[in-house]
Amino acid sequence: MNGVMGQLDDTICAVATPRGEGGIGVVRMSGEQAIPIASRVVILRSGCSLDQIPSHKLCLGDVFRHRDMPTVSQGNKGTVLLDEVLAVAMKAPHSYTGEDVVEIHCHGGSLVVHEICQALASEGARLAEPGEFTKRAFLNGRMDLSQAEAVLDTIQATTVTSLQVAQGQLRGGLSKRVEDIRQELIKALAHLEAGMDFVEEDIQCFEWDEMEATLRATFQKISRFLDRFEEGRILREGILAAIIGRPNVGKSSLLNALVQHDRAMVSSIPGTTRDIIEEWINVEGIPFRLVDTAGFRTPEGLLEEEGIRRAKEMVALADLVFIVVDGSEELTDQDKSLIQEQDQKKCVVILNKVDLPLRISLVELDSLLTLGSLHPSCLPPRKIVKLSAKTGQGMDDLRRAIHDMCQVGQLESSDSVLITKLRHKILLEQAREALGKSLSSVEQKMAGECIALDLRSAIESLGEITGEVSTDDVLDRIFKEFCIGK
Repeated sequence: MNGVMGQLDDTICAVATPRGEGGIGVVRMSGEQAIPIASRVVILRSGCSLDQIPSHKLCLGDVFRHRDMPTVSQGNKGTVLLDEVLAVAMKAPHSYTGEDVVEIHCHGGSLVVHEICQALASEGARLAEPGEFTKRAFLNGRMDLSQAEAVLDTIQATTVTSLQVAQGQLRGGLSKRVEDIRQELIKALAHLEAGMDFVEEDIQCFEWDEMEATLRATFQKISRFLDRFEEGRILREGILAAIIGRPNVGKSSLLNALVQHDRAMVSSIPGTTRDIIEEWINVEGIPFRLVDTAGFRTPEGLLEEEGIRRAKEMVALADLVFIVVDGSEELTDQDKSLIQEQDQKKCVVILNKVDLPLRISLVELDSLLTLGSLHPSCLPPRKIVKLSAKTGQGMDDLRRAIHDMCQVGQLESSDSVLITKLRHKILLEQAREALGKSLSSVEQKMAGECIALDLRSAIESLGEITGEVSTDDVLDRIFKEFCIGK
C-alpha cells in the first residue's frame, strides 16, 4: 500500500455537488495545506483568517481568484471576485477524511464552482481522483473498506429499503459481524498453535470436540450470510426486467403504466419501438430496471433488425421477463414461440387488453408454460396476470406477482446487515471453503499444521472484506467507481 499512501502528502480539491445549476454548490479540499490554501482565496467578512476560526464553524466571506498575485485581498486590482460564500474548516482528525478539510459553499452554478476549484488548484491543490476523499478516509482509519463501499451504495440507493441496507453497512453492521467471526477463528487458531508449541511436553491446549464445535458454528454463520446474498444483490442492483412480445400487443403501454408517465411512444404502427427504452420503478422496496424492447417479428429494414438483435441480447441478461400477449386475440405461433423460448427464465405472461372481450385460451396458455417438463416444480417461477395497460385494471396484481417472484422477504431492522457485493460473496465463499477444510481436518484429528494452514486462509479472506488485508489493486478497483468529490 506504499504507492497509495504516498498520495496522502498532496492536498486535493474537487467539486462535491453534481453538474448543472442548483441552489448551492460545494467545493471540497482535503490535506495538510487545505486551510492555508483556502485562506489565500477566501476572505472572511469578520476580518479573521480561516485558520483562526473554530473548527466546524461556517463563516461568511468572499472568494477570489487572483491574477499572478502572491496574496489576495479584497482591494487588490489583480483579483477577481468569484462569489459570496460560506466557508468551513474541519480540522484533523475530526473530519470525513481524517485530514484538515475545507468546504466552500457557493451559489450552485457550473461556472462558479469550476472557477473556485481552479482558484484552489492555482494555489497548490491537486484535482482529486474519483473516490479519493473516501479512500483517504479508509487509509486514515476513519472507516473500514466495507463501510467505504457502503458510502457509494448510499449515494446510488434507489429505494428506501436499499438505503436502509447501505446505512446498516455504513454504520459498521457488516464489519462487526465479519470481525466477530474473524476473531472467533483467530482465537481458535491461537489455541491450536499453542498446542503445537507444547506438543513435545504433551500439553493439550484445546479439546477436539470444542474446536470442532467452534469451527462448525462459524461455518454456519458464514453460510447464513451467503444464503441471503441474492436478496442483498437485488436490493442493491435491482431486478433487470425485459418486456417482450410481438408488435402491437401493448409493451410500450405497459411500460408507461408501470412508470406512470408517457416514457415510450405508443402507436398502432408495427415496429415503432426500435431501440431499447429503460426506466426504473420501485415495487415495495425492490428496484426494477424495466426495459421495453422492439417487437419480435420478421424485421423490415436494418434498423428494426438491429432493434430485435438488441432486444434478444437484453432478454438473455434479464432476471425476469414480461411476455406480453394480446388477450383479445387467439395465441399466434409467434406468441407460442416466445413463451417456449423463455422456459429457463423467471417470467410473467401478461394478458393485456382485458378491457376487450377475452379470446385467448387460458388452458392452452397454461399448457405452454409447462410444456416439455415432466416435473413442473423444476421450472423457474412463472405466473399469468390479466390486465389492461390502457385502463390500469390489474396493475396492482402485476406488482404483487413480480414482488413475490423475486423472493425478497420483509427486511426487519435487525436483518438490515446483508452482503450486497460480489466481492464480499467471493471472499466469504473462500473463507467458508477454507474453514470447511479445517473442519474436515479436525474431524479426522489430523496434524495441527494442516488445520492451521486452512484457518489462516479463512482469516485472511475475512480480513479482505473490511480491509484488514488489502492491496493497491483492490483499492483502485473499488474507489474508481466513485464520483469525483466523494
